[in-house]
Amino acid sequence: MNVDDEAKKVIWSLQNNVRSEEERNVFKPTGKKPKSNNWKYVTVVLIGLLAISYVMVQFQKKEIYVCLMEGFCFHSKNDKTLYLFYVFITNVIIIMSIYFAYIVGKKLSEKLQK
Repeated sequence: MNVDDEAKKVIWSLQNNVRSEEERNVFKPTGKKPKSNNWKYVTVVLIGLLAISYVMVQFQKKEIYVCLMEGFCFHSKNDKTLYLFYVFITNVIIIMSIYFAYIVGKKLSEKLQK
């Protein structure tokens, strides 16, 4: 049984070395730091929260009178924009408090496991 030596050769490259040197260098590190997209994510989340707050204000049937300070009060039906921002800020405070509680709990659990 004569087996051809060429048939036994294992080809590791799927392209059979048809890529140019420039195409091979595309995946080498450039030394540049990757762009941070954190501000985009935060902006999208804040716009989403503003939309949720708007929906919450629109579907509310009960009229509410809110006083933040002694001289600064507004009504939920008459001052819809102020009430919208009040609900938005309240939602942001609630979500941030949940996030910080998660961070603190994570740090505490790491310290307790050591």
